[in-house]
Amino acid sequence: MPRAKQLTLQVPDQVGTLGEIGAALGTKKANIVALMATTDMGRGTLRLVVDKTAAAKKVFADRGWAATEGEVLQVTLADSPGALGRVAQKLGRAGVNIEYVYVGGAGSARKLNAYFGVSDIKAALKAAR
Repeated sequence: MPRAKQLTLQVPDQVGTLGEIGAALGTKKANIVALMATTDMGRGTLRLVVDKTAAAKKVFADRGWAATEGEVLQVTLADSPGALGRVAQKLGRAGVNIEYVYVGGAGSARKLNAYFGVSDIKAALKAAR
């Protein structure tokens, strides 16, 4: 199972911010592969996987947006009932806590990539095989 680099971005919760982020990445030809975004108490948090991590980090820094880089477990799943459950059960049996999960395209109409933020990436990589 591969790891993916994830950027976590903290921004003000304001109208148009997501559009600004997407447009800014587009100007540097950085494609968003997967995205999860939430707001809470006036702040927006985005977790995203992009195809050009360094370019995205520069875009964010140039705009004063705080971004951190981390690793997530990337699992390609069939787009079928129970696929996510099977992987989540494997992780659970290995004692790996899933802190969050989001999905993105896998380049096929019948597959998707799931990105798991987990308590132990090494154990998750082993368990998800």
